[in-house]
Amino acid sequence: MNGASREALAAARERLDTLTDSTSVDAVSLADELAAVTALLDREAGLRRVLTDPAQQAEAKAELVQRLIGGQVSGPTADLVSGMARARWSQSRDLVDALEELANIADLTAADKRGNLDEVEDELFRFGRIVSSSTELRAALTDRAAGAEAKTELLHRLLGGRAKPATERLVARLVTAPRGRSLEAGLESLSKLAAERRDRMVAVVTSAVPLSDGQKQRLGAALAKLYGRRMHLNLDVDPEVVGGIRVQVGDEVINGSLADRLEDAARRMAS
Repeated sequence: MNGASREALAAARERLDTLTDSTSVDAVSLADELAAVTALLDREAGLRRVLTDPAQQAEAKAELVQRLIGGQVSGPTADLVSGMARARWSQSRDLVDALEELANIADLTAADKRGNLDEVEDELFRFGRIVSSSTELRAALTDRAAGAEAKTELLHRLLGGRAKPATERLVARLVTAPRGRSLEAGLESLSKLAAERRDRMVAVVTSAVPLSDGQKQRLGAALAKLYGRRMHLNLDVDPEVVGGIRVQVGDEVINGSLADRLEDAARRMAS
């Protein structure tokens, strides 16, 4: 997002944080309601354009939101969406993207409050690896001819009782409403949102053999020093990885051994 949309999303995220800080607001219910509004605006292009039309009065757009969804969702959700309708958006699709992001953040916030955000983050990564390694599973989850109910049932058989409820909800929303994204891109986006919740970056670490606890600690410390942010390590094992270890942080890839590349880079940054 750029310009006005980025500012509008930042303001909406602040309002969401205020809501989820309140003990009277159920973050899971809030996430479900925001996801429902996302689906509505994703379907209704005309309504989406009206709510983001800069020529329309802000209060008129907010009142329209209240008339449409006020009786269908809770007060906090209606007020949050009304506030977003008052804001200026660079593109009409940005409003839908923002609503979807808020729904995901609300679910991650609920997981954080329960003390299992780290597990959700790890489960999202592991599920992404399972999807990447199984063409049949990926095909089943991305089949446009398959209905949402069938995909949800498949995910429940895969994740039910094996993953946190937040993980299952997040993945189910992604699979049933991909909105033009690949499954891998959607899972990566969710992982980044989870890391942001902890104010840290994500490093995808692929090694030829499993890393020991000491190696993981040293690697995390070296990356944190190099990037100036705390790191969450998503670990994978691939015997064919070149150089023994491969680290990806965002779009940057570091190949080679920890001693030869990462620690040397950290020393250069410190000097």
